[in-house]
Amino acid sequence: MAKLTVMMDASKPAAALPALLDQMWKDYTRLNPQAQRIHDLFVKAGERVVNDHIALRTYGLPRVSIEVLARPFVAGGYRPGETYDFPEKRLVARHFEPPEASAPKIFISQLLVEQLPAPAQRIIERLVGTVTPATTERFDFCCSGRPWPLSFADYEQLREVSDYAAWVAAFGFRPNHFTVLVNELQRYRTVAAVNALLERHGFELNAAGGTIKGSPEVLLEQSSVIANTIDVTFTDGVHAIPGCYYEFARRYPRPDGSLYPGFVAASADKIFESTNRGQ
Repeated sequence: MAKLTVMMDASKPAAALPALLDQMWKDYTRLNPQAQRIHDLFVKAGERVVNDHIALRTYGLPRVSIEVLARPFVAGGYRPGETYDFPEKRLVARHFEPPEASAPKIFISQLLVEQLPAPAQRIIERLVGTVTPATTERFDFCCSGRPWPLSFADYEQLREVSDYAAWVAAFGFRPNHFTVLVNELQRYRTVAAVNALLERHGFELNAAGGTIKGSPEVLLEQSSVIANTIDVTFTDGVHAIPGCYYEFARRYPRPDGSLYPGFVAASADKIFESTNRGQ
């Protein structure tokens, strides 16, 4: 998989963030062409598409932890937000609030590697062990792609215990999904209306936990399409596996009138399944 690069001055993190976010979008839509088609569908309908958040995935090991992936965003003025636990999926996550309301939130999750069976732990530790400090210190490390060689046999072994573990092994460090902020749409004001539009145009929705996750009562509703299939090159051949997906979120006001800024773990738990094989 070829990598996209955008020139950015990492010595000025805040100034470099727009270029980094642009690089992330280009990499994401290259791997996930259905997201570009959905984006263009909204634009054709006269909508202005505003991105609510970008999600990143990683392993809970010091060399590639949430804190490592968050470095360019924190350096550019992002503030740590809430933390979230997903015990069934053996994940933890944290979101980061942007310095400006026009910028997307960043949601970074990591797999609790120590909770996996020993053979899976050994595969992940071997992969992460190939990542050099120089690589993780890159300003664009969070969207630098897969830094290690990977066999399809190892991918399948990881997938047997965790679809999440297998996804990170296959795609490395890059956006797992972008998210349309439904509040900013004019014609499709609800998640239900967005879902109906997507289904009319042949896109398959993630039905885990219902096509709409959350509710006005928890101040957040979300939906997503199922990840498209991508041909990925492994050391032992090319195989088609689930890639990235597009998400849609509607936020509701808190008592003070401001929109709820966080995430709902029970809903996000089901959103993760958009990349599961067989979804």
